[in-house]
Amino acid sequence: MLLSNKVAVIHGGGGAMGGAVARAFAREGARVFLAGRTAVKLDAVATEIRALGGTASTAVVDALDTEAVEAHTASVVAEAGRIDIALNTVGFAHVQGVPVLQLALADYLHPIDSYARCNFITAKSIAAQMVKHRSGVILTMSTPGSRMAAPGIIGYCMTCAAVEVFTRVLAAELGPEGIRVLCLRPHATPEASAQGSHSHEVFRPMAEASGLTVAQMLDGAAEGTALKRLPTLEQVAQTAVFLASDHAAAMTGTVANLSCGAVLD
Repeated sequence: MLLSNKVAVIHGGGGAMGGAVARAFAREGARVFLAGRTAVKLDAVATEIRALGGTASTAVVDALDTEAVEAHTASVVAEAGRIDIALNTVGFAHVQGVPVLQLALADYLHPIDSYARCNFITAKSIAAQMVKHRSGVILTMSTPGSRMAAPGIIGYCMTCAAVEVFTRVLAAELGPEGIRVLCLRPHATPEASAQGSHSHEVFRPMAEASGLTVAQMLDGAAEGTALKRLPTLEQVAQTAVFLASDHAAAMTGTVANLSCGAVLD
């Protein structure tokens, strides 16, 4: 197994994406600690992992609360001895589909501030533990929005670009400490939307403005990719496993483009 005896912390572990990665990490031998805002969702993922023979713990943690994140990090280290892998898949509902001339400053700044804050808080807290062992992998999440120029999504495009810049700079700073930092850039996943991800509510106003359902809008997005499809949760999860494993030991400071060719690097 690729992650045998590894300790992984997943912020947003109760969500569709975080849960998929948590299950994949556990299948590969990692001990997973799931953190998020909704106990019921966290417990559901943990129960599934345990039913399949894996090890999972849960904690209700607000990734925007520095003290809460620090306390959770400390509790994981106290229980498991170290943290080898960290992933932030926390999502925030935000406004999309509003032209910039009608967009309120607060709505523009909300995703930029929220995602930048939570990635900084979680990465800083866990990196402080990883440097003690001079090893570790920190994974962030972006979307093709970082490379797109489309109307109505300026705040989220700025957000994704910021996460990718954060990843590169953090990789340069933590590399001498033996810590790798990488970003996953999946396109929208229909499964996540169908499972009640916050993305469904984000996409819904744009879909309805075009007279479409969210599923129909995502079908159109699929047609706009080079592969004529969108990524699955399992494909994203398996890429996260690879990046977190020693097979990717030469990789840091880069973005795994999982957009099915919506953007081409």
